[in-house]
Amino acid sequence: MAQDRPGTWFGFGFCGFGQALGSGRGHQVHSPEPLRTGDDICRVSASWSYTALVTREGCVKVSGSTSGAVGGCRDAWASERLLVVLRNGPESRAELLAWAPGSAPQGEPLWTRELGAEAEREGVPTGREIHAGLLPLLPGARAYLSPQPPFCRPLAPELRARRLELGAEHALLLGAAGQVFSWGKGRHGQLGHGTLEAELEPRPLEVLQGLPMAVVAAGGWHSLCVSEAGDIYIWGWNESGQLALPTRSLAEDEKMVPERALGLNGADSEVERTAGAEDEATAPFIAVQAFPALLDLPLGSDAVMASCGSRHTAVVTRKGELYTWGWGKYGQLGHKDAASLDRPCRVEYFIDKQLQVKAVTCGPWNTYVYAVEKGDS
Repeated sequence: MAQDRPGTWFGFGFCGFGQALGSGRGHQVHSPEPLRTGDDICRVSASWSYTALVTREGCVKVSGSTSGAVGGCRDAWASERLLVVLRNGPESRAELLAWAPGSAPQGEPLWTRELGAEAEREGVPTGREIHAGLLPLLPGARAYLSPQPPFCRPLAPELRARRLELGAEHALLLGAAGQVFSWGKGRHGQLGHGTLEAELEPRPLEVLQGLPMAVVAAGGWHSLCVSEAGDIYIWGWNESGQLALPTRSLAEDEKMVPERALGLNGADSEVERTAGAEDEATAPFIAVQAFPALLDLPLGSDAVMASCGSRHTAVVTRKGELYTWGWGKYGQLGHKDAASLDRPCRVEYFIDKQLQVKAVTCGPWNTYVYAVEKGDS
């Protein structure tokens, strides 16, 4: 995912607090627009009301409900309760600084933490590569950040974490050998264990055993992973079509609802069946998918990376195309409208502009994309 040559970051979706997102005009952007920050951005971390941009020169710039900048940084992680930056501390030792968003990053930090020598030996992002960043997983993979106390939570060394993603109420961890673990609340099936029960500790997804994964992504209440072979597995809440499964809320005829039955079916999905007004046929809608479901992209495209918003999903293919689906009220799908979709749809902007997508990062209600001109690969 690293890129030596410069490309361009684009943004689309919600910007009601003035966060950097395309032109920044109005409260929403329906089609990808270049970020007009004037900085050479290497990473983006977006929360609901603000966005943190990390530049190649090590500056974190914050815009939206709060604004400011802090230098000497390698990474940043934004949430509505906490902004955390990873930067060079005294004697070039890495340290964490955390602020409440309302005071970030100009006031006094809520707390600071110096990272140990072991974390330094195991590597810390340099702050120059284009990638999703390491946070909230801490360098050394022995702990991770939480927006609620305790802010630094330990991880068992045997998990050998290489990536960790946080949803609204759950966590996903990718192990060194490609195993996927999940824990937290499971009322929307977001843990992928076939039930709606919570898990207090990281639990492996048995159904994915033997399938090495390369990417994990956590939405508000849904989850996704991409295998090393480029296959997509997705599960959790499907209220807005974010799983690319048929959803009641997007049904063409909302009047066809005289009867309804809910329950976990034999495939561990919560199914709504709606009787048709004319032929009394039943149409299944998936409300909750409690086990990972294999998802095929159009044209048999292989995925290489993914990111999830609160209720939308974005995937980059091996050819550098971007597909999005789910909730689209603020234009976060990038299809020039505010429609929601329960099927993967290619973002044609990047095709039309002859751009190859290299990275995607979703905020809760918006999407950021890094792309380069085709032919430069």
